[in-house]
Amino acid sequence: MSEKTAEQATADSPAAEAPLRVEKLSKHRLPTGVLGIARCAESRQVFAACMDGVYTLNLDDGTHERLLRHASYAASVASLPDGETLVSAGYDGRLQWFDLAKKSTFRHVQAHSFWSWQMVASSDGEYLASATGQYLAGGNKYEPLAEREPSVKLYDARTGDLLHALSHVPPVQSVAFSPDSQFVAAGNLMGEVRVWNVASGEQVAQWTTDAFTSWGIIKSHCYIGGIYALAFSPGGQDLILAGMGPMRDPMAGNGRQLWQRFTWREQPARLVDQTHEGESGEGLMETLAVHPSGEYFLMGGRLRGGKWNAALFAWPEGGKLASLNTGYRMTGSVFGASGGRLITCGSDGQPKPKDGKWKPFGVVEEYELA
Repeated sequence: MSEKTAEQATADSPAAEAPLRVEKLSKHRLPTGVLGIARCAESRQVFAACMDGVYTLNLDDGTHERLLRHASYAASVASLPDGETLVSAGYDGRLQWFDLAKKSTFRHVQAHSFWSWQMVASSDGEYLASATGQYLAGGNKYEPLAEREPSVKLYDARTGDLLHALSHVPPVQSVAFSPDSQFVAAGNLMGEVRVWNVASGEQVAQWTTDAFTSWGIIKSHCYIGGIYALAFSPGGQDLILAGMGPMRDPMAGNGRQLWQRFTWREQPARLVDQTHEGESGEGLMETLAVHPSGEYFLMGGRLRGGKWNAALFAWPEGGKLASLNTGYRMTGSVFGASGGRLITCGSDGQPKPKDGKWKPFGVVEEYELA
């Protein structure tokens, strides 16, 4: 199903920034919620990791086809540079390699005994990183139990060989490669970030921010939140973190829409910037994408209170350039190769079945940027 629209985003143009126009071109529906998205190079095709498998979707007419399934939700999908191979990861802890021409899975690896929260490919297509972990109380202060398996695993994208098994504190909910593919970073529930050298597996940075983690003192006593998305800056010198600011009620989801930027190469890492005062509402932010030009980045997620659930921010000034209220929970985003298009995905609620059938609630949207 495809829904065409000419709806335009709210554009903010501070005196120091050029105005940015964001216009919605189309809205497409998929049978179930979308948790991750990947672009097919030189094509109008995207791949969507959904609750019931991985789909291919044509952005022009919305036609779609399910390519493969996991034993549970498909959480992430990556399109390798050869244009012939997909790799997906799921809540079954498995990575699957899929041949697009033959339409068949030709390799699978049991990466984790628990969920793969997020899997990403390096920009050169050489490496895959997958993060896992379950939050279990490890003491009377409810601090996380130590990992039962390595929380981050690094694979050769071409062969499926395990290169490094990297230690962290679970659950690790986000992972990202540097633009030059030399470093990989991962962030967890407790706001701890670790960075490793891809070639050697050596840990080269580690720090903790308390800005994204909440301790619930109303309704339930537990930790909630964490770093849900990571992205390296265009030059790779900084790391952007996204999630939600602290709150007292874990069930409310009304923490501040928050990103923070750190210079990770300094010892210790230094907070350089964060969501500017007066430029955010409330809600959990779950996706980050850096524009190919390096001039701005997108952060998106859920809307709990305020006017937007996705916004574009200037690099490196950090000011908000434009914002969107998509009306659905945004879980993934990617810019087109030329930078003129933005593709977002997510879930528009989760309807109850009627007459044994589900109303499609997965969403993929395309925007034009000018």
